[in-house]
Amino acid sequence: MGSNGHKEPQSGKQMKLVIVGHVDHGKSTLVGRLMADTDSLPTGKMDFIKDICDQQGKVFEFAFLLDALEEEQEQGITIDTSQIFFKTEKRPYVIIDAPGHKEFLKNMVTGAANAEAALLLIDAYEGVQEQSRRHGYLLRLLGMKQVAVVVNKMDLVKHDAEVFYKIKAEYTEFLNSMGVEAREYIPVSAKMGENIAHRSENMTWYQGPTVLEMLDQFEDKLPEVNQPFRLPLQDVYKFDERRILAGRVESGTAKIGDEVIFAPSNKKGTIKSIETWEVENKPTTIEASQSVGITLTEQIFVERGDVATLASDPPVITTTFDANVFWMGKKHLQKGETYLIKLATQNVECEVAKFNKAIDASTLETLPDQDFIAKNDVAELTLRTRQPITFDLFNDIAETGRFVLVDEYDVCGGGIITGFTPLSEIDKFRDEAHYRDSHWIKGAVTPDMRAYRNGHLAAMILITGKSGVGKADLAGKLEEKLFHQNFQSYLLDGRNIQVGLGADMDQDKYFTDGEAVRRFGEVAKLFVDAGHVVISTSNVFNHEDHSNISLLIEPTPIVEIQVTSDQFPKGKPEVVLTVDEAANHETAVQKVLDYLKDKKILTGHNYSI
Repeated sequence: MGSNGHKEPQSGKQMKLVIVGHVDHGKSTLVGRLMADTDSLPTGKMDFIKDICDQQGKVFEFAFLLDALEEEQEQGITIDTSQIFFKTEKRPYVIIDAPGHKEFLKNMVTGAANAEAALLLIDAYEGVQEQSRRHGYLLRLLGMKQVAVVVNKMDLVKHDAEVFYKIKAEYTEFLNSMGVEAREYIPVSAKMGENIAHRSENMTWYQGPTVLEMLDQFEDKLPEVNQPFRLPLQDVYKFDERRILAGRVESGTAKIGDEVIFAPSNKKGTIKSIETWEVENKPTTIEASQSVGITLTEQIFVERGDVATLASDPPVITTTFDANVFWMGKKHLQKGETYLIKLATQNVECEVAKFNKAIDASTLETLPDQDFIAKNDVAELTLRTRQPITFDLFNDIAETGRFVLVDEYDVCGGGIITGFTPLSEIDKFRDEAHYRDSHWIKGAVTPDMRAYRNGHLAAMILITGKSGVGKADLAGKLEEKLFHQNFQSYLLDGRNIQVGLGADMDQDKYFTDGEAVRRFGEVAKLFVDAGHVVISTSNVFNHEDHSNISLLIEPTPIVEIQVTSDQFPKGKPEVVLTVDEAANHETAVQKVLDYLKDKKILTGHNYSI
């Protein structure tokens, strides 16, 4: 037991703590006092510093303890910065420290250090200064949730309660304006050791916790195994007849028999086995921090970058999100420029859609009306990726909520994802389809069984083109031909949905808010799930709506048959028919059937073309 009455630390998990405050506000003194009052100093260190002070005629300061340790670190005497630690009866603490904002931001944003709690230091004599506001903003930037404000140097204001409560009221109002809440305000004198480890006899008006008691009230970071399951795929290996999906489990746990959904591809499979180098006693579960390989009961095509998840806790899938970014590139990070974002095992091109706030990292001052940031600056911005990307908010799962930015093969920036808003209609459809498929109740008849019985895979044939080119007649003839050859075909006209499922909507607004496409896509999904070849035309949809319909019926393919006499057809249709070709129904239908046969959508045992 130490001289301060604390027992040796129990088996509590180490907590990472950051102390934010100007050096003149007593930060070094506070750290030195925390270490001394918890018996966390190296043996003889206190006496050594006191002897030096006596020899030099100086008054001993607790800040000298931290200075001495940092000097040793610079000389390579101690092992690393984790030597700056202290311990309470509950658990050990590690102080994450940095000489300046730039280094601290860089470490925090890029994941080199993840502080779980913060002490924010304010000088009672100076009051709330601009620097104090910057420190508060810094914690907001990093998404810190567990914050306590330490009002230091109370001895310089004669332990006046009125001074303390004035600072508390002013700073609370400021933090609230940013959505940051301090768990406690603690009046202390680090120099005198008041309200650090022991209660102050000079501030009996304060009944709250000491600094150490407050720290012990902070909650440990949620263990990764208790978080939602995330397994980013690093590679797919083929051994014998097995396809082994390999990667590192970043969070959560899963077991054999669990159905997993791969994001953003939205494909599903069931874990059949967990592969290890051990031939015997193979595990039946996997959990966070393990590098594993799994096989599935179904053969599905997934690849590096896909993230295996459980239906109960899906990740975010979108193309647009908000982030805090620290930039280290030689060239400016600029709006409109293309960069590569690396998030878990995903590599996707992206661009800055909007600078919400550009910040000088040294002063934390806002740089107004700026569409770029220079080296060592910080930005709150909105990124847009070229294709869907999977992630979690940094505050929810840090491992899948942080990323790096690459510019011309160099890692030039790091960021944490703070929020997202599905700004585009395609994002909304993707999220809806993901939720629906995650909760879809399957019957006992599988798609493969239907395909074998029907003689064809499910598909959607969408006939597009300008009005008056004969799309409707061609669609009807194609449905009839498939039907007479014993295929499950159905002509799904958008107007039928409009007067049926859409009858409750304002018909003047039916096509303006995406609801027409959504209802059409959901009906089509039911037909393709039943194994049908669904045929429709674009008479009631714009060409841009096709990608939304495709999202709603994935993984069923859409085959676009475009009727046009233009030399360069719009988009990428699978089959192009001139207006004259489309008018010859027998020839046009045969051309479509040949394509379906060639692509193995019509699989063989039913057709007699």
